[in-house]
Amino acid sequence: MGSQSSQQHREHAAERGAVTVAVVTVSDTRTRKTDLNAAYLSQAVADSGNVLHSIRIVPDEPDQVRSALHELAAVESVQVILFNGGTGISRRDKTYDVLSREIEKELTGFGELFRMLSFDQVGAAAMLSRATAGVFRGKVIISTPGSPGAVRLAWEKLVQPELAHLAWEVVR
Repeated sequence: MGSQSSQQHREHAAERGAVTVAVVTVSDTRTRKTDLNAAYLSQAVADSGNVLHSIRIVPDEPDQVRSALHELAAVESVQVILFNGGTGISRRDKTYDVLSREIEKELTGFGELFRMLSFDQVGAAAMLSRATAGVFRGKVIISTPGSPGAVRLAWEKLVQPELAHLAWEVVR
């Protein structure tokens, strides 16, 4: 089993079926009606043959971000939690700070790849992103900036292609 290729891992992961995803938008201003990221991710998760467990909007307050993480991680069926928002460097951006303290295994490659891909779209401003991913209590945690372009980029180029593989690796 240890010598299996990434392709073999993906094939095994696909055999497990749909992945259950929760979405958390971290924003002080977005509502259900104005949350373009949740609308996009809801459709994208369904279009990819996976299952959307829930959508939450929480203000960028450390205790509320932490509560959302802990509550969703306690849901047995949820395999992946997608956070968007709060990853910049402004005073209000706290999502990264909370998640980085909670994550048990960091997937450093996610942030590196996200910033590399972002550079093509936004130039040097990509360095302002603290996008991150990792594992917390047996769940895959992914955190991206809150701009719709960043959410779309992360989903299309990084998350969706490896979603089943990520979920499978965490539980096997």
